[in-house]
Amino acid sequence: MLNVPPQPFPATGSQQRVAPAGQSRNKVALKPGHSLLDWIRLTKSGRDLTGLKGHLIEVTEEELKKHNTRDDCWTCIRGMVYNVSAYMDFHPGGEAELIRAAGIDSTDLFDQVHRWVNYESMLKECLVGRMATKPNPALQVETEKPGSTHLNVKDHRPRYDWFQTDATVNFVVYTKRKIPSSGCAVVDLQNDTLRVEMLLGKMSYLLHWRLSSEVQESVDVQTAHSVGKVQVCLHKSVKTKWTQVGQPLEHHDSFIQCKDRGLFYRECVLVSKTEVTHNTQVLCLQLPAGSYVQVPVGRHVYLKTSVQDTDVVKPYTPVDQTLMSSTQSSAEMGSYIHLMIKVYPDGLLTPHIANLPIGASLSIGGPEGSFTLRFLRDVTHLYLLAAGTGFTPMARLIHLALQDFTSIRKTKLMFFNRQERDILWHSQLDELCTKEERFEVEYVLSEPVDSWEGRKGRIDAEKLQDLLERPDNSKYLVCVCGPAGFTEQAVQKVRQLDFSEEEIHVFQG
Repeated sequence: MLNVPPQPFPATGSQQRVAPAGQSRNKVALKPGHSLLDWIRLTKSGRDLTGLKGHLIEVTEEELKKHNTRDDCWTCIRGMVYNVSAYMDFHPGGEAELIRAAGIDSTDLFDQVHRWVNYESMLKECLVGRMATKPNPALQVETEKPGSTHLNVKDHRPRYDWFQTDATVNFVVYTKRKIPSSGCAVVDLQNDTLRVEMLLGKMSYLLHWRLSSEVQESVDVQTAHSVGKVQVCLHKSVKTKWTQVGQPLEHHDSFIQCKDRGLFYRECVLVSKTEVTHNTQVLCLQLPAGSYVQVPVGRHVYLKTSVQDTDVVKPYTPVDQTLMSSTQSSAEMGSYIHLMIKVYPDGLLTPHIANLPIGASLSIGGPEGSFTLRFLRDVTHLYLLAAGTGFTPMARLIHLALQDFTSIRKTKLMFFNRQERDILWHSQLDELCTKEERFEVEYVLSEPVDSWEGRKGRIDAEKLQDLLERPDNSKYLVCVCGPAGFTEQAVQKVRQLDFSEEEIHVFQG
């Protein structure tokens, strides 16, 4: 599987990384003939990329350490060793970053940026063999045992119960916290396997069974937001009494950090495309009948499809059907995912997606992301800096701030684009401004026509000084999203205005 990047492991202090609040990463310029598509061709060419002529070996730690140069670079990811020498010139983050992984177990390094990458497929032609030593035990997920103080979550650990009627089997999860209006439940029923995940801030609670009896394909999910209860209802295929739910599977009843939970994909169907601008459209994807996915605000999903017989993955932040959508029922919200996608004519993935017919299949993995509603606790002024499709995480955040957080007195969006025709949901933003006194938007164009009366240019200290008001006795949060160069500039200039690390959040997909 190839992944349209975020970039792998930027070095601290390098030009590819800004300080912690920003976490922005820039790609390096690749040589001609070294695109993702070229890597696909190389892996399918029959060339020996391992240097072992197809033989798999067991690699000791001592042997791994010997292969630590640019032309002889082996690395280990989750117990499997790969010769990545041939990938050096194809690596979007540059060879210097990849060499950091040379001769070592780079699992943690890899996970810091994009643990979601299906490296097994991407590097399958580079596989040398298996490590002779045991995998890093820190990577092995454990179900918390009674009395454990793992992650200091004992007192806040969710619990579950189940009950049945003649026709249904019901699972109730008590999250022990209020649930936001956007929800937290991710349910997947595939054949006889049930997976129920609760996304609770930075934590993930998972139930996972192979069911003891057959059920119908559909699932019903009800959420009691104020008391933190989620009920999942399955419909029995045969009205018989169950003596047990079934066989617990891997990581059942585990409560761990979201970043340590593996990605799960489900196959969706493209049901509609809606044009937003001349080069951007909203795709509506219908989840399978056995899936119900509530994507928390600020989280992204991973879209996966096959291009030239190779899986390609890219992260996207879902949007609602409209900016202030209120027409969907909770069932509809869990059954459909809307993705706002800009089509790049020279891209590998987006032209392929744009040409897909209605009814085509696309896989969605996740949700994932670091944003939690704790960031909004006691915030009175929410400032959003977005460039281009960096607007997508801001869209649902605007809705959330105006609908659920009366403590936020003002939400201001500064939206950067090249031309007026590039502004996403322009009329909806303008309409929201007229209806909601707590919301303001200002557009900035870098290539405006002469008649444009709004702000012009790029992000700079003067524009931010005007936007980022700091009344006394107030609490602020500045959210940033856009291309890497924009993000880096934005974070640096916001810091120069004396905003702290805790007052800045960068969305990354």
